[in-house]
Amino acid sequence: MKQILRLSLFGVMISWTMACHKKPLPSLQNNLISEKIRKLENVAVSPGNSDSVVSEWRKLDEHPLVKKDAVLSANVKYNLARLYGMRGQDSARFFVEKALELIESTGNQKYKALIYNGVGNVRSMEAKQREASYYYNKAAAIVLSDATTGLSPEARSVILLSAAQSNRTFFQYHLAEKMNRAALPLIDSLPQGHISRQRALVQMIQILNLQQKPADSMAPYLRRLEVLQALHPDKYNISYLYESKMKYFDAEKQNDSLLHYQLLKTEVDEVTYDTGPSSVNINNLLVDYCNVATIYVALKQPPKAAQFIDKAKKLKEQHPSLILDDDEVVYQKSLAELYSLQGRNKDATGVLKNVVRLQENLYQATHTQALAEMNALYQLQVKDRSIRALNESIKIKQLQLQQNRLWLVVAVLSVVLLGVTLLFLYYNFRQRRARQEKEKVLLHQQLLRTQMEPHFIFNTLSAVQSFVRLDKKEKAIKYLNRFSRLLRNSLELSRESLVPLDEEIDTLENYLCLQQMRFEEAFTYHIRKPDVQDLGAVMLPPMLIQPYVENAILHGIELESGGGNIDVCFELEEDVLRVTVTDTGNAEGYRSDTTHRSLSGAISRERMDLLGKKAGVFFTRGSNGGTIVILQIPVVFG
Repeated sequence: MKQILRLSLFGVMISWTMACHKKPLPSLQNNLISEKIRKLENVAVSPGNSDSVVSEWRKLDEHPLVKKDAVLSANVKYNLARLYGMRGQDSARFFVEKALELIESTGNQKYKALIYNGVGNVRSMEAKQREASYYYNKAAAIVLSDATTGLSPEARSVILLSAAQSNRTFFQYHLAEKMNRAALPLIDSLPQGHISRQRALVQMIQILNLQQKPADSMAPYLRRLEVLQALHPDKYNISYLYESKMKYFDAEKQNDSLLHYQLLKTEVDEVTYDTGPSSVNINNLLVDYCNVATIYVALKQPPKAAQFIDKAKKLKEQHPSLILDDDEVVYQKSLAELYSLQGRNKDATGVLKNVVRLQENLYQATHTQALAEMNALYQLQVKDRSIRALNESIKIKQLQLQQNRLWLVVAVLSVVLLGVTLLFLYYNFRQRRARQEKEKVLLHQQLLRTQMEPHFIFNTLSAVQSFVRLDKKEKAIKYLNRFSRLLRNSLELSRESLVPLDEEIDTLENYLCLQQMRFEEAFTYHIRKPDVQDLGAVMLPPMLIQPYVENAILHGIELESGGGNIDVCFELEEDVLRVTVTDTGNAEGYRSDTTHRSLSGAISRERMDLLGKKAGVFFTRGSNGGTIVILQIPVVFG
């Protein structure tokens, strides 16, 4: 079921057509040349404009400024080679080899990867697969080792997939799988309908099948391939989906499903053959017929197997000079299996002997070609070593030149180091001063808080005394119970400089409940919490809001007549908590900040002043005649 020739040509075509991408160029003296090159790289090449685009690149290749820059000249020649390769012209080899000579002496990894891949494409078109594999792997090594080369995801995926396909051809399955897996994350960033999206998934399934991996390992890629085909049926050749399903069901040993998709693929290849028979189409269809016959043999259905063997035989007779030796071997093996199933063992033995002869001839031809290619590869490696030695010699001379500037650099670095040391010492001094100031502020806040807490306890005990004096024992007990809970919370919070907002709200609610009992339900209250899921993560100074609520109760409502209301609204705006305390007013009318004077209020204002520039207290008059106090309290998130 291998179709190496078709997949090889498929990969070469994709490499030439998809390797074009936007390339940032080095600065040149003439900006017009740089701009022209960028525009040419973005031109979509078609049969109608191909000649004019090649002509423009040829003009750039002859430009004096381009010839002076090795990287730029290599880039121009690479683009010429790419265009000639897409047209199937021999000039592709000339220009890509010139580009290779120029780029080898530079350290530009980006263009090296592109040009190595281009050389691999040319060698593949010349049927020099080992040389092609050598350059494909050099390009892929750059992509795998350096993600910052500046290559687009499109170019990187094409390079990796070309190397993976080449390594699969030479049975380097683990290396092919590694490169294919490296390409898979890249295809998600490619445009919808891009051919590499299909190619990466198809090649992955083929590699897993060749390694005889279980069908479960292929299933995720097959599902993605099905979705891709469903979304873009006009963009992708469905025969690759059928072939991938065949690999899956072959691993599952489900011959019925395997036969179903092999027949579907055969139908597609027959339509392709009818539209224009070529060597690739003919050999693909021949292998299809042989595969169907082999499956029918496995299903013990000799008449149907014979039917497809006859089709393969007729196709061979129509195109005897175009059948590849590998595919002739596939045909002969299928025929031998059919003869064996029919009980014609003598005929099967004769066919198998013919297969052995074909394989021996094929091995000899492959061995001779391999020796020639290995010799060429050896020469290439010698050349590469020579280039590396020359580059190392250049680097040594550059290092010697840099040594002459060493003392100057050392002197400059010493001055810089001294300056950095002084700055560090100054920064340390400033940090120490800042810490001391912060500790001073915290101590001051704790002192003010200790001054305020006795005031609050004094008011509470006065209320208890009033209940006892009036012989309201149950209320006194209930009040003392509430007070003990509030006092416990207050003592726990007093140990910390910052407390969670939810605990502060609970303490405030306890306080309002106590005051409501003290003044015999003379007012109602409402607390609106901020729209934050985790109030415990918002930290603020304790007992900062209570004094303003106390002022609202004592001075902002009619306690004797009843019917007053206190609203406390919490709103979180980034790192500032906005607290609005609103009362309903009393008969004396609106009271400003100066009217609501009390010991706790004065202490609270001092505490607010210590919280920094973001903190503040604002007083306004409400529409109902009451007072609105707005507190802005900086918070931190724990």
